[in-house]
Amino acid sequence: MSDPQADSVVRTYIDTHRAAFLDELADWLRIPSVSAQPEHAGDVRRSAEWLAAQLGATGFPVTEILETAGAPAVYAEWPAADPAAPTVLVYGHHDVQPAALADGWHTDPFEPVIKDGRMYGRGAADDKGQVLFHTLGVRAHLAATGADAPAVHLKLLVEGEEESGSPNFRALVEREAERLAADVVIVSDTGMWSETTPTVCTGMRGVADCEIDLHGPDQDIHSGAFGGAVPNPATVAARLVAALHDADERVTIPGFYDNIVELTDAERALIAELPFDEAEWLRTAKSHAASGEKGHTTLERVWARPTAEVNGIGGGYQGPGGKTIVPSCAHLKLSFRLVSGQDPHEVEEAVRTWVAERVPAGIRHSIVFGAPTRPCLTPLDHPALQSVVRAMGRAFGQKIRFTREGGSGPAADLQDVLDAPVLFLGISVPSDGWHSPNEKVELDLLLKGVETAAYLWGDLAAHWKPA
Repeated sequence: MSDPQADSVVRTYIDTHRAAFLDELADWLRIPSVSAQPEHAGDVRRSAEWLAAQLGATGFPVTEILETAGAPAVYAEWPAADPAAPTVLVYGHHDVQPAALADGWHTDPFEPVIKDGRMYGRGAADDKGQVLFHTLGVRAHLAATGADAPAVHLKLLVEGEEESGSPNFRALVEREAERLAADVVIVSDTGMWSETTPTVCTGMRGVADCEIDLHGPDQDIHSGAFGGAVPNPATVAARLVAALHDADERVTIPGFYDNIVELTDAERALIAELPFDEAEWLRTAKSHAASGEKGHTTLERVWARPTAEVNGIGGGYQGPGGKTIVPSCAHLKLSFRLVSGQDPHEVEEAVRTWVAERVPAGIRHSIVFGAPTRPCLTPLDHPALQSVVRAMGRAFGQKIRFTREGGSGPAADLQDVLDAPVLFLGISVPSDGWHSPNEKVELDLLLKGVETAAYLWGDLAAHWKPA
C-alpha cells in the first residue's frame, strides 16, 4: 500500500538530486567499456573502478572488484539492520556494445548528449543507466525511512562481459556462491513493453545450440559416375532439416516437450491484455507473415514455447554455374530455445539420439554443442514478484502488466547456482535502441526506475519473510 508522505519524500529527494545523478551517469558513459574489443580492456577495468568508487560514495560499506579470467566484475554489499530481513542480489553489467560515429550515430557515442528528455550514449539504457538508478534509489529509500541501512540485505553484482556472452560469469558465480547467496535475484538488464505500458518480465527462455558436420565421400565425386549409388551428405542435411518440425510446426524430437511448464489460462489472458500490433511487429521483424507452432499466438510463441531453428545450412558447390558432384561434406547449425521445465543437457542428448537415428550408413557425423543457458520463470504469485509489481505501480501510478522475454541471458546461471528466484526490474523501452546507433534512455522512465527501487526494498521487507 502506498504511503503518501513517504512517496512525497522519495520524489522530492529524486528531484533534488536529479541533475547530479545524470551528471554521474554521463561520466560513466564516457568510459568506452567495450568488452568485445581487446583494445578497450583497460577501459572495461576503468569502468569497474568507477562503479566501485561510486557505490562506495553511495554508502555501500563493502565494495570490491572481482577478477575473472576475462573482464572484472563489481560486487557491493550493504547489510540491513534487521538480521531477519530478506537478502536481495541485484544483477547488471557495466560493459557495452561497440559503437562508432561511422555506424550511423548522430553524436559521439561516448560523449553523452541530453536532448528532448533523453540521454543519448552507448550504455545509456543497456545497461549502465539501469545499474546506476539503484544508487539514487537506495539513497531515496533511506531518506524516506530515516534509516542508516536499507530494509533488506542489499547486494550488487555487475559483470563486465555480458556483451561478450558472459564466458566467465558462471565460474565467477560458482566461486563466489557463498558471498552471493540471496533469497531473490533482481535483474536490471531488461525493459518494458512501451513508454505508456509499464510491465514486469517474469521469465526468459534458455538456449542450446549445436553444429552438425556430415561427411560422405572422402572427396567431392562425379555425380554421373557415382550419384544415386552413394549417400549424399547434403541430401542428409536437407532431410534432417525437413524432419525437424511436423505440419503443425511442432518439434519432432522425441521427449522435447517433456516436463515443460505450460501456460495457464490466467497467463494467456495476461499476455492477451498487451496492446500487441502484429502488423507493426512484423515490420520490426522485417518479415512478411507470422508463423509457428499451431494453437499459440505470436507472443506465446516467442515468450513461452520452445523452438528449434536452423541458423545455417551448407555443403557442396556454391559458386557460379553448375558443378555436377556429390559433395564430400555438409554442415548444419541449429539452436533450441528452451522454456521452464526443460533441461538443456537432456535436450542435447535427445538431439544426439535423434540425429544418429536418421543418419544413414556411409555418412559419418559429429555434433558439438555450445555452452547452454537454462530458462528461468518466476510464478505470478511469488511474494517477491508482487513486491516488484506494487513498487512499480506506486512509481508509475498505473496498472503493471506482465511480459516474458524470448531471448536468453546469464540470469539463469544465478538462479541455477544460487537456487534463488530471478525477478526483473527494468525501465528500458524498445525505442531505446540497444546495440544500435543512437542508443538512448528516456529520462522520465529512468527516474521512475529510481523511484521503483526506492519503494521496493521496504515492500520486500514488509511483505516477505523467506524461509
